[in-house]
Amino acid sequence: MPYLGGKETAKELRRALSNPHIQSDPLRHRNIILKVIRAMSQGVDVSSLFSEMVKACATVDVVQKKLVYIFLCSYATLNPELSLLVINTLRKDCQDPNPMVRSLALRSMTNLRLPSLVEYVEQPLTAGLRDRAACVRRVAVLGWAKLHNLQPGSDIDAAVVNELYNLLRDPDPVVMVNCLRALEEILKEEGGVVINKPITHHLLNRLKECDVWGQCEVLRVLQRYRPQSEDELFDILSLLDTSLVSPHPPVMAATLSLFLSLSSDLPAVSLAALDRARGPLLAACGSSSREMRFTALCHIQLLLRSAPGLLGEHYKRFFCGYAEPAFIKQRKMQVMVELVNDENVVMLLDELKGYCTDVNTDTAQAAISAIGRIGRSYSDRCLEILTGLLGLKQEHITSAVVQTMRDLVWVCPQCSGTVCSALEGCEETLQDSQGRQALLWLLGVYGERVSSAPYTLETFIDGVRSEASLGVKMELLTSTMRLFLSRPAETQDMLGRLLHFCVEEERDVCVRDQALLYYRLLHCGIEETRRVLQGRRSDPSLGVLIGRQAEPVSQWASSFNTMEPLKQDAVEAESTSRASPERVVPKPKPSSDLPDTLDCSPIETVQSGWGHHSDPPSAVTAPGAEAAITLSLSPAVSPEEFERLWLQRPALHPEHVSLHDEAEGCVWIEESIGCLVVPRCSPRSLQAAMQLVNIQTLAFTPPHARPWRVFLYTRTLRTPCTPSSGCSSTLVLGELLYAAEANQKGSADRQAEVTEETGNGEEEVKVTLRQQPGDAEALGAFLSVLTSVLHALSSEEA
Repeated sequence: MPYLGGKETAKELRRALSNPHIQSDPLRHRNIILKVIRAMSQGVDVSSLFSEMVKACATVDVVQKKLVYIFLCSYATLNPELSLLVINTLRKDCQDPNPMVRSLALRSMTNLRLPSLVEYVEQPLTAGLRDRAACVRRVAVLGWAKLHNLQPGSDIDAAVVNELYNLLRDPDPVVMVNCLRALEEILKEEGGVVINKPITHHLLNRLKECDVWGQCEVLRVLQRYRPQSEDELFDILSLLDTSLVSPHPPVMAATLSLFLSLSSDLPAVSLAALDRARGPLLAACGSSSREMRFTALCHIQLLLRSAPGLLGEHYKRFFCGYAEPAFIKQRKMQVMVELVNDENVVMLLDELKGYCTDVNTDTAQAAISAIGRIGRSYSDRCLEILTGLLGLKQEHITSAVVQTMRDLVWVCPQCSGTVCSALEGCEETLQDSQGRQALLWLLGVYGERVSSAPYTLETFIDGVRSEASLGVKMELLTSTMRLFLSRPAETQDMLGRLLHFCVEEERDVCVRDQALLYYRLLHCGIEETRRVLQGRRSDPSLGVLIGRQAEPVSQWASSFNTMEPLKQDAVEAESTSRASPERVVPKPKPSSDLPDTLDCSPIETVQSGWGHHSDPPSAVTAPGAEAAITLSLSPAVSPEEFERLWLQRPALHPEHVSLHDEAEGCVWIEESIGCLVVPRCSPRSLQAAMQLVNIQTLAFTPPHARPWRVFLYTRTLRTPCTPSSGCSSTLVLGELLYAAEANQKGSADRQAEVTEETGNGEEEVKVTLRQQPGDAEALGAFLSVLTSVLHALSSEEA
């Protein structure tokens, strides 16, 4: 037989099938049919043999029948008229004494998928639902679903639907599961199979009889049922308890998903279920299947959003193996970042440091990025590692480190000094566009602290004609303009050369338009240029890595055991863009942490010039105060400066609510604000609410810790400002203190106790303020804003 001979192969096979000597020998006839199937699987067009294969299906040989039926089902749509000839043989086989032949005939009839043959198939399928052999009933049940897909517009007889519902109590578990699948398909437009209390308890009691995928199907369908009482709910959860620790990850995941669905109103039960599923999840992370390991890691990231300490003691289970693929290593590193705490930070950083020199560049860069995320909470240790990596002088490592330092400075401005000292000489190693953009951004924003910044920018400007990256050109324009504002004498000449090239010679429209914008902006005056270009240097409101508020399970429960966790971005709440941080616009998402009652309008913008290391203030009018007093975060106060000023605090006696320090020219006062439960609100919501009114929180203790403290600052401004006199500004440092005993009682008892103490259910939060220079009216405006924020948070938490 010619090898893949096409028409010649089909002719030779036809001659063999028509040979009476071969037809009289069952073994030789079967071998020829096997050659036909082999040729079909190799891509040879053997549809011309359809009539010969129809004749070959009239045999008592079960193996030959199966081979012929495979052929007929494959080519039936190409020969609909000849397919009608095989129906009689199939209907006859549906009454064969052998149950294997009956099931094979039923499956083949439904797999022909010809609408013209539906009327011939319905009667054998109806009879198959009552067949005494379980294998026939399995095929018949699924056959009705195939028939419905063949004619989706037609309605299935109600008697058939009732028969399928009755078969949910079939003694064979596979028939039961197939009925669920068939009813789901047939009743799709009506919402799927109806799950009531008897069906639910019947399925739960027979759950152990099903195989792994049958159990998953049953558990998925049961998510529609809602128990009628709490007792019924806990009865169902008790039946599911053994499946929650199943050694089969699909069953465990489906059970946990059902647990979370049923206990959506019981957070304690949901967290207990997560704790029970910890063992199987860790076992799945060690599976021999790469796909299973990756899926388990993605779902563990979901769980850690609501239970951050769930796997803290098992962090070593997420150390990467040498032979593991890069996508698993990267996902493991993301989990390790979520597990970091004071006890394991040293070991985790050492482990991540080893991955930074991995032969796979993606893995190395992911490890450097992970160290940068840990640097939000442990900046000193991480910066030491990142600075050491710069000494390796490897292109991809240097690029990743510079990008990580840029992102770290944006979140933690106190790291800027160390970062600026480490930038010397980095431009010699950087070759990729993203790394050079990060370096240019740092030189533009913190150029006054880097002695070689003008010379580095001059090197970029001299080579701008050969620069291929548009992003680097645009970042170079912005950085040179910013450096000109802080170091004009050293930058003026190179800025002129750069603007001339970009306006006169650059072909890209975006770069040319940006250069024209800057050129015209310089004509408006240096103060206007400062106001436009010198925006925020950082955004501490993104918060620290550890101590974050745990999310409610309900926020992600619906996506558990689906494909969504696998599609999510590598790092949640992180921008995927590698552009300059201030250009990244965060995606708005609904959050219950921000109260709707917090009103910060009207907004008033100050139109005055500011120093070269200050940001333009975003002024917010204080509620109840004069419109001329606003709050601003510019210029920023570093944690070190805050600590130095705060430690000068004199001893305030109880009989004095304020103290004026003539030597320092500042005022210290103490006030008490009554609010409901603000000491127990999430740090993230408190920080976000303060940011809305231009109050920056520098440090805070975790919720429920006693004493509960928050340190914050802002600046009060009197407007309008004049270029000659500037704006009247005062610096306000503050501490919120709640020193009551930790809550050891039930919530009802605690509320009763608080009500008895204060008379109105409020708790006293002590506020200590330092204002320099003193301004009673401005301080009163700040207190008004602070009180409004705390009361708004209290009403939201209550």
